[in-house]
Amino acid sequence: MFSKLTRLFGGQADAAKQNETMAQLETQILETLKPLLDASTGKSYIAAKNVKNLQCGDAEISLDVVLGYPAKSQFDLIRQQFEQALAPLAAGRAVTVKVSSQIVSHSAQRGVPLLPGVKNVIAVASGKGGVGKSTTAANLALALSAEGARVGLLDADIYGPSQPLMMGLQGQKPEAADGKLIPLSNHGVQTMSIGYLVDPDQAMVWRGPMVSQALQQLLNDTRWDDLDYLVIDMPPGTGDIQLTLSQKVPVTGALIVTTPQDIALLDARKGVTMFQKVGVPILGLVENMAIHICSNCGHAEHIFGEGGAAKMAQDFGVELLGSLPLDLAIRLAADEGKPSVAADPDGKPAELYRAIARRVAVKVGEKAQDFSGKFPKIVIQNN
Repeated sequence: MFSKLTRLFGGQADAAKQNETMAQLETQILETLKPLLDASTGKSYIAAKNVKNLQCGDAEISLDVVLGYPAKSQFDLIRQQFEQALAPLAAGRAVTVKVSSQIVSHSAQRGVPLLPGVKNVIAVASGKGGVGKSTTAANLALALSAEGARVGLLDADIYGPSQPLMMGLQGQKPEAADGKLIPLSNHGVQTMSIGYLVDPDQAMVWRGPMVSQALQQLLNDTRWDDLDYLVIDMPPGTGDIQLTLSQKVPVTGALIVTTPQDIALLDARKGVTMFQKVGVPILGLVENMAIHICSNCGHAEHIFGEGGAAKMAQDFGVELLGSLPLDLAIRLAADEGKPSVAADPDGKPAELYRAIARRVAVKVGEKAQDFSGKFPKIVIQNN
């Protein structure tokens, strides 16, 4: 009897000691991981609560790293970062690190409900035309998709739709089901444009109210399929479309595209102030055509000026998310219906677009979450 009790209490003591050892190991692991920084956010993974499901056993240490933005191209680097940090603590145990993204809805203008099937709306705008806004919007959508997000692209330029050509869908017509338009998809992105519904040579001679109504119909009458991000390619300027967008569409944030040229920057500043006035957050600036590198001799030249976008970003307290070159390949790829991110995924332009896309997604992720979709509907009935 005595020996049985000894074994019983001895076993319980061993289990308690093992639990204490594992708890100490878990504490050591968390302390070891605290200095690790996310290169895309500049913040600690621990402080950002990205580390989930930490498990410590005799044979294995496992954990999940869950990012709030799409970064598929960075998963292997992040996994290696954690494995190297944990190696000294493994003591013969296997180290398993799973990296993933979980994208949620973030708040937009107060009182504007979310679009069905869309978590976040990103407006890509500019103060004037000719700065490469549509090309940037198309490549941004493709880059977010390449990083693992579900993405849609809405061409809001009613007068001059260009996305059907850029996305390689010119001449195609969307089908309708149950009163909704089914978006056309290519390169992994769902798209909708007035250009799908009218003849390419037909001029849209419409007044402002008709244009605004057309935008709302394209947004609300399209059956978007579970999008993490809907990128809206805005028309240039600060007119009816922009006002309708700010009042009727739940915009998570706006991205302003400009060139370094003083004239473009002057109009881009107006675009920033317009969005600020209507309560739409500015996610940042993208400087397009920042530098030209001669394809023959390699000479680099700032054709449109230098440093203008950085100064503008500083003036408004927003981030310059990236600078893109004046590159013949970018223009050719867009004209051929296969933008750079799809045409040459490993090329330098695609790398720049993906970096900008991650920064845009990080800026979206920093916004407050929107929980309206989780609230139950309250129905009052007379019984």
